[in-house]
Amino acid sequence: MSRSKAGSPHSPRGAERFHEERATYTVASAQPDLEAGIAAIRETAKTLKPVPGVYRMLDARGDVLYVGKARALKNRVSNYTQVQGLTNRLLRMVSQTRGMEIVTTNSEAEALLLEAQLVKRFRPPFNVHLRDDKSFPFILLRVEHDFPRIMKHRGARKAKGNYYGPFASAGSVNTTINALQKLFLLRSCTDSFFSRRDRPCLLYQIKRCSAPCVGRIGEADYAALVDQAKDFLSGRSSAVQADLQRQMAEAAEALDFETASILRDRLRAATFIQGSQAIHAQGLGDADVFALAAKGGHVGIQAFFIRGGQNWGHRAFLPTHTKDVEEEQVLADVILQFYEEVPPPPTVLVDRELPESELIEQALSELAGRKVVISVPQRGERRKLMQQAERNASEALDRRLAESGTKGKVLRDLAEFLELDGVPQRIEVYDNSHIQGAKAVGAMVVAGPEGFLKNQYRKFNIREAQTNDDFGMMREVMRRRFSRAMEEDPEREGGTWPDLVLIDGGKGQMSSVRDTLEELGIEDVPLIAIAKGPHHGREGREVFHFPDRREKTLPVNSPLLFYLQNLRDEVHRYVIGAHRAKRSRAIFSSSLDEIPGIGPARKRTLLLYFGTASKVRAAALEDLQRAPGVSDAVARKIYDFYHAGR
Repeated sequence: MSRSKAGSPHSPRGAERFHEERATYTVASAQPDLEAGIAAIRETAKTLKPVPGVYRMLDARGDVLYVGKARALKNRVSNYTQVQGLTNRLLRMVSQTRGMEIVTTNSEAEALLLEAQLVKRFRPPFNVHLRDDKSFPFILLRVEHDFPRIMKHRGARKAKGNYYGPFASAGSVNTTINALQKLFLLRSCTDSFFSRRDRPCLLYQIKRCSAPCVGRIGEADYAALVDQAKDFLSGRSSAVQADLQRQMAEAAEALDFETASILRDRLRAATFIQGSQAIHAQGLGDADVFALAAKGGHVGIQAFFIRGGQNWGHRAFLPTHTKDVEEEQVLADVILQFYEEVPPPPTVLVDRELPESELIEQALSELAGRKVVISVPQRGERRKLMQQAERNASEALDRRLAESGTKGKVLRDLAEFLELDGVPQRIEVYDNSHIQGAKAVGAMVVAGPEGFLKNQYRKFNIREAQTNDDFGMMREVMRRRFSRAMEEDPEREGGTWPDLVLIDGGKGQMSSVRDTLEELGIEDVPLIAIAKGPHHGREGREVFHFPDRREKTLPVNSPLLFYLQNLRDEVHRYVIGAHRAKRSRAIFSSSLDEIPGIGPARKRTLLLYFGTASKVRAAALEDLQRAPGVSDAVARKIYDFYHAGR
């Protein structure tokens, strides 16, 4: 590629800064000058040749307004100066244009891919945006160890191993991994955790790991399980099931009922996976399915991910900046931006003909390194599958329109800001309280779409952590909470597992919680720590810490910031109340409790009169007799209790 630039003294800023300053953008462009925009475009067009490439429209400050691709740059850019043929949307864009950036490419297909990449990078206001553009999860079978590990993976595929995906969400990955652990008993722990074990962990006890860390299975037998897992994830599940059935029959015939029982449970896990992935995808192999629905000026797109004839989940996309854009073009833009993150499968099914469909096929084929075919199903099972996707697209759009209220928007913003896979239905917030380590107590509050769920709040009396060890206290709370969750609801079907864990604290608390859950074999619960900023939160400068050590902040007066502060304040209120109650009980808990015949009312009277239990102990008999409500007989009993044997 070669680059040239004309008409602007500034270079465009990155997407993040563009969004931060976007609120002030309308002030600068309140008086658009169409003639100035046309002049800037003409000046650039003079330098261009009829070659393929990508162009960027820039405003007076160098911010990117629009990214487009062209088979012949000179012709395409010159078209923007013919105002009589432009839509109102394009006229607004030209009016704000004061410069352009040009990148030439070797082919139009290469230009198409670069356009999608730059749209995702700069998020210009005149391009369609795939809003839900965070990386998609994969299942990774890492092979760098004698005992390969099965795990969820996001981001760049740098680790050595086999990748299976994409999955529609972390939830669909987690469900599949849990079932695969039952089916193949593969480990999910980190290498460091593996090397430290001297006895099996909880996953072995609940029959979701074969415990290679302590030699409960040999390397060869474990390798056989790994090979079965690869076959299953590659679409050869029938062969795996047949092999398990054969082994189970042989074990039963040999009267080895314990082995037969284990194989039966594994076979049930295989059936569960296939049942949860039931979809009309026979003979489809690897394919993605896209269907679009439009209502009231809004667009929703449903995607199904089929791998090896199995459904690996579905995701609804709600792209933005779609006004005055043809539906077919919206779908094409979303597909191209989607495959910037995900390898394209051999088959892409769509519910309508795409503009420049052959060019998109060529671009995706270059991206995948093999042929990719885009088609519109007309009959048979593929048509039924497309109709299912169309229904899902319409229903997802209806749900989004119904959630247009303030609370629904805040929760959607929460999911986007914290990079969750969907709106959380259960949020757990944690904090602890103590005075110099004394009377330490931890607390959990729970919130959902309808507000706080106070009947599910929990207190944790700290038993093990040392004095003043805030991190140790948080580790103890997490260990107790999630160990119990794994024992009581290992399949996560009871609705008691959180979709988000919010921790009051900073990097240290985040590390403590992350490491504790990792030791339990839990790596799929979203964690966020909220810490007060440099001014102790007085200006709303909270910092949000992610498990991968990234940090984010929210603008002051953001409704989402207020919501998160409210969650944190509620756990503060609850844990401080629990701590005060514990201190109050301690104040009135003393050696007076051991004196026969001294009840709570008389104990309280004595403590209020003398101040402390030690002063009651040191009081003379006459002083005890003068205390209100204390008879001579009771005074003698108290005195004798403390002074017997002297």
